[in-house]
Amino acid sequence: MGETNRQWLLQQRPVGMIGPEHFELRAGPLPEPDLDAGQVLVKTLMLGFDPAMRGWVEDVRSYLPPVELGAPMRASGIGQIVASRNPELPEGALVQGLLNWQEYSIGDPKSEIPPRVLPEGVTPSMALSVFGTTSLTAYFGLLDVGQPQQGETVLVSGAAGATGSVVAQIARLKGCRVIGIAGGSEKCQWLQEKCGLDGVIDYKSENIDARLAELCPQGINVFFDNVGGETLETAINHMADFGRIVLCGAISQYNEATPQPGPSNLMLLVARRIRMQGFIVLDYLDRADEAFADLATWVMAGDIAWREDIQSGFENIPATLQRLFDGRNQGKQLLQLADPE
Repeated sequence: MGETNRQWLLQQRPVGMIGPEHFELRAGPLPEPDLDAGQVLVKTLMLGFDPAMRGWVEDVRSYLPPVELGAPMRASGIGQIVASRNPELPEGALVQGLLNWQEYSIGDPKSEIPPRVLPEGVTPSMALSVFGTTSLTAYFGLLDVGQPQQGETVLVSGAAGATGSVVAQIARLKGCRVIGIAGGSEKCQWLQEKCGLDGVIDYKSENIDARLAELCPQGINVFFDNVGGETLETAINHMADFGRIVLCGAISQYNEATPQPGPSNLMLLVARRIRMQGFIVLDYLDRADEAFADLATWVMAGDIAWREDIQSGFENIPATLQRLFDGRNQGKQLLQLADPE
C-alpha cells in the first residue's frame, strides 16, 4: 500500500462541456486506518464511466446529492480490500461499489450503494460492463417501465452504448422487433451483426424522421431514450397508440450551456394515449439478483454481446470521462488503475 492517496477533486462546476480543466489532481494522506465496525479500506483497481456523471457535478437536487467542490469525483469502481472490520468483506476480496476518483476509499455497508463482493468467475471489467449498473438500468428500464410485449416494435436511442445495446438485445430476446439509433457506420454494423437488431439508423448520415417512417410504418410501441432533444421529439411523432416512452437519459443535452426547449409535440401523448416515464436504477437495487440471474443466463448462452473500452493511467481519468461525450468510446467506458494482488 502506498503512502499517499492520489485524488481527482472537483475544482469547478462546468458550464457547457465537461473536461479535465474542471478537476484538480492532488496527493493527500491515506484514509484513517482506524475503521469503524463494518467498514473496509479499498484499493481502487478499475473505474467505470457513465453519462450520468455529468449530472452529478450540477448543483441541483437529484437522486444523489451533487459532488461537493473540493471533494473526489464520484464513480463506480472495482477495488480490493486491504483492511477490513467486516467479516462479510474479508481482506483480499474484490468488491464493487462507489469508490470515487481516488486510489483508496473507505467502504461502508450503510452507504446508498454499499460495497459487495464480486461473484466467482466475474472479472472486474465484466462486473462494470455487462453485469454493471448500466445492464441493471437496461433490464429494469425496459422490462418494468417499458413493458414490451412479443411482436411489438422497440426503438432504442444511444443503442451502441453500454445501456442501449443491452436494452436492444433484451428486447430481441423477448420476441420484439428492435430498431437502434447510433452514430457512425462502425457502431451500426456492430449492432446489426453482433447484437442482432432488425434495423439501425446512423444519425450522423441519415435523417431519423425519414428512416423511422420506413422502418416503423405501424408506429413504435416502446421507445427507450438515452439521448433526448430532437431525437425524443422525432420519436414521439412516430409512436403508436398506447406506446410507452422510457426516459433513461439525455446525453445530447448534458453539456449544453443553455438548456434546449423540450419537445414541442407533447400533446401527442394525449391524443395517442402514450405513457412517458423516467426512472432511476437505484430504485431497483433490492431486486438486483433477479436481473443478474437472467443476465448470467443470457451471457453464458452467448445471447448478449457487449464491448469494453478500457483506458489506463490515473492521470487519464478526467480525459476518459470526456470520451463519453465526444463519441470516442466503443462500448462501456472503463479505466484500469491496478491489477489485484
